[in-house]
Amino acid sequence: MADTVLTKTRIRAGVWEGVLSGAGPDPRLEAQHLGTVVPGLTLVPIPERPEAHLVRLPIPAELLSDGVQTFLLRDASGATLAHFTIVTGMVLEEDIRAEVDLMRAELDMLKRAFRRHCLETMS
Repeated sequence: MADTVLTKTRIRAGVWEGVLSGAGPDPRLEAQHLGTVVPGLTLVPIPERPEAHLVRLPIPAELLSDGVQTFLLRDASGATLAHFTIVTGMVLEEDIRAEVDLMRAELDMLKRAFRRHCLETMS
């Protein structure tokens, strides 16, 4: 299984989707959140691609709350093939506010430096 690859394709309508390749005809995967198995993971063979499967995981609404939620997709050996993170609520808002404050401070510093440069070159 060294060449097994799980590639995310999208999250749409609350469902994570990816393509599993190189895992053989009957792969075993498990999705986890905080060490607990997440139900609903499906693998469907892709007819035009041998040993490739469409992987779908409905993201349960009850697992989403303020903060950072990380989901792991693991093979039968326990190796993590992929993960995805969902950030919601106040944590996200605070991060954005902090980033905007930092950008404002940097812009103010650049304005002062530019004005100083203009005054120095005019003399």
